[in-house]
Amino acid sequence: MTKVAVGDQPHDIEFQIRDMLMQFITKESCLVLAVTPANTDLANSDALKIAKEVDPQGLRTIGVITKLDLMDEGTDARDILENKLLPLRRGYIGVVNRSQKDIDGKKDIQVALAAERKFFLSHPAYRHIAERMGTPHLQKTLNQQLTNHIRDTLPGLRSKLQSQLLSLEKEVEEYKNFRPDDPARKTKALLQNVQQFSVDFEKCIEGSGDQVDTSNLSGGAKINRIFHERFPFELVKMEFDEKELRKEISYAIKNIHGVRTGLFTPDLAFEAIVKKQIIKLKEPCLKCIDLVIQELINTVRQCTNKLGSYPRLKEETERIVTTYIREREGKTKDQVLLLIDIELSYINTNHEDFIGFANAQQRSAANATKKRVMPNQVIRRGWLTINISIMKGGSKDYWFVLTAESLSWFKDEEEKEKKFMLPLDNLKLRDVEKGFMSSKHVFAIFNTEQRNVYKDLRQIELACDTQEDVDSWKASFLRAGVYPEKDQPDNEEALSSSDTVSMDPQLERQVETIRNLVDSYIGIVNKSIRDLMPKTIMHLMINSAKDFIHAELVAYLYSAGDQSSMMEESAEQAQRRDEMLRMYHALKEALVLIGDISTSTISTPVPPPVDDTWIAKDPSPPPGPRAAAATGPPAGRPPGVRGPTPGPPAPLNPSPAFGVPPVPSRPGPGDPNAGAVPLIPSRPARVPPGLPPGIPRRPPAAPNRPTVIRPSEPSLLD
Repeated sequence: MTKVAVGDQPHDIEFQIRDMLMQFITKESCLVLAVTPANTDLANSDALKIAKEVDPQGLRTIGVITKLDLMDEGTDARDILENKLLPLRRGYIGVVNRSQKDIDGKKDIQVALAAERKFFLSHPAYRHIAERMGTPHLQKTLNQQLTNHIRDTLPGLRSKLQSQLLSLEKEVEEYKNFRPDDPARKTKALLQNVQQFSVDFEKCIEGSGDQVDTSNLSGGAKINRIFHERFPFELVKMEFDEKELRKEISYAIKNIHGVRTGLFTPDLAFEAIVKKQIIKLKEPCLKCIDLVIQELINTVRQCTNKLGSYPRLKEETERIVTTYIREREGKTKDQVLLLIDIELSYINTNHEDFIGFANAQQRSAANATKKRVMPNQVIRRGWLTINISIMKGGSKDYWFVLTAESLSWFKDEEEKEKKFMLPLDNLKLRDVEKGFMSSKHVFAIFNTEQRNVYKDLRQIELACDTQEDVDSWKASFLRAGVYPEKDQPDNEEALSSSDTVSMDPQLERQVETIRNLVDSYIGIVNKSIRDLMPKTIMHLMINSAKDFIHAELVAYLYSAGDQSSMMEESAEQAQRRDEMLRMYHALKEALVLIGDISTSTISTPVPPPVDDTWIAKDPSPPPGPRAAAATGPPAGRPPGVRGPTPGPPAPLNPSPAFGVPPVPSRPGPGDPNAGAVPLIPSRPARVPPGLPPGIPRRPPAAPNRPTVIRPSEPSLLD
C-alpha cells in the first residue's frame, strides 16, 4: 500500500491502490491476507486496519508476520504469533522469506525453506509453535481455508448463477438464431415496432391502467386539462373591460343615429359590438390548438423512444408522424376559424337562452348576483402557501377550501380549525412575479374596492409548487366567479374617455340595455365555442393522427427509403446483444464447472470468536495449598526461571489452522496422565518479581527436546 508517489507515479497513487483493494476485499467471497512485517509496530499496520474495516468479525482475515529474522536483538513476535496482542479469529502465521541478497545469489527455494524451518526450531521464542510457522504451513492453511470458503459460497453462487440464467433465457431465445442481415427478420421487426408504437400512442392519449406515470401529467390527461382548464381561462381573460365596452356601445349608438336623436335602442349597435367581441375569440382558440399540437408532438417523441434500437426507424417515424400532425394543424385551425366565422355570419336573437330586449333592462339589477350559482358547492380543495413578510409571521402552508361564495383556509386537511373565511365578492386575481430566492409560483387575490383582504393586507399572495398548479387554481377561481384583473388604461386616456362619453340619461339606458344583451349573447357564444373546440380538435387532429398511425404509417415508412438501411441496429443494441450472449454462455459454463466440483472435500469449522478478555487481566494467586503447588517451581530450579521440565519428552501439540492455542482441561484424579505437565498458553517473557536483576536465564533446551513453560504467576488452570 504505497503512501508516497515516487518517480513518474501518479500523485494520487495511494487512493488508487486503496480503491483497487476495496473492489476486491469488500466482497464477502474474498479471503483477506493481512501481511505485516515483524520489525514494525503491529498497531500501525495498514493491512490490519483496512481488513478490520471490511471484516470487523474477522471471519475472512488471516494474519501473516514476515521478517521475523530481522527483528532487533532481544525482541520477538511471540505475543503476536500466539494471538495475544491483537487477536484474530484465524490467528497469525509467521514466515521467513529470502532476503534480497539471497534472491540476487539465486538461493534455492528448498534451501530457503529448510533455513526457515531451522530458524523456527532453533529460536527460543518460536520453537514451541514451530509446527504452526513457516511457508509450508501457510500454504496448507490457505489451501484449507480457501477450500472451506469455496465450499461455503458454492450453493449461493450456484443459486445466483441459475437466477441470472433464467432471467436471460427469454431474451436470448430471440437471439439464438439471430442473423442481422436477414430481410425477413427486418420486415418482422419493422411491423412489430410500428404496431407497438401505435399501441403506445393510443394508450398515452386514451389512458390505460398499465405503466401509469405518477409524477406528472402527460398525453391525454394534459390535453384534457388544456380543454377544460386552460382554454376556459384564456376565454375569460379575453372578457371585455366594462368601461371600454360601455364607451364602445355609446359610440356605436351615436354613430348609428348620426345627426338624428334616436328614440329607440338601435339593434345595429348590438350586432356591431357582438361581432367585435366574437372576433376576439380567435386568439384563445388558436392558442388552444398550439398547446394541443405541442403536447401531441411530445407524446410522439415519448413513444418513439422505445424504437431506440433502430435509430433510422425512430427518426423516420418521428418525422412522418410530426409532419402529418403539422398538416392537420392547418386544417384544424381553418375549421376553428370557420366556426367563428359561422358565429359572425348570423346573430341568432331567437336563441332560447338569449334574454331578448324585453328582459334586458330588468336584468341589470340582478346581473351581479347571478354570477354565482350553486352557492354552497365546494369547487376545490388543496394546499397553498400564504406569502407574508417575516416581520408579520412569515410564509405558512394552509389547507384551502374554495366554494362558490367564499375562500376558507384551515390548519390541516381535517378542516377542524378554521383560520379565516374570505367572501368572494369584489375579489379579482392578479399575477405576481416569483421572488429571486423563491422556487414557488405566486398569484394574488385583491379587493377591487381597495379594502383590506386579510388582516391589514390589501392583497393575499398565494404560492404553488408549479405553474400548472397556479393555472389550475386560477381556473377554479373562474368557476367561482373570481376573474383576473384587466390592464388599467393610462390616465390621459381615461380622462379623455370620460370627457367624450355623454351623461344623457336616455343614452345611458340604451347603453345599459345593449350591454346586457351583449353579455347574454356572448355567454351563449362562449358556451358553444367551449363545447365545439375540444370536439373539433379531437376529430380533425387527434383521432385522425391515431388512424394515420394505425393504417398508413407502415406504407409511408416503406416509401421513405431502403428498409434494409432503415432497420439497421444501433451500435449500442448490437453491443448489448453480444454482451448478453456472452454472459449467457459464461453462466452456462460456470454452472457446468460448479457441477463438476467434488463436494466431498474435507472442511474444518470456522474458528470461534477470540476471547481476549483474559489478556489484560493479572489475577493474584488464590490462597490454598493447591495454588502454591501449581505455581511453585520444580525442585532443583531457581524460582521463576524457565527451562525444560524433567521427565519424558512430551510431543509437540499442533494447534489448529487458525493459530489459537487450545486451553487444556484439568486432569482428573484417576487420569493416568495426571502426572504429566499439561501444555498451557505461554506468557510474554518477563523477569519474575523474585529474581534479582543480572541473574542469567538458563540456556535454551536442545532442539530435540520440547520446551514446556511453567509460569511464575497463577495459570488458567487455577
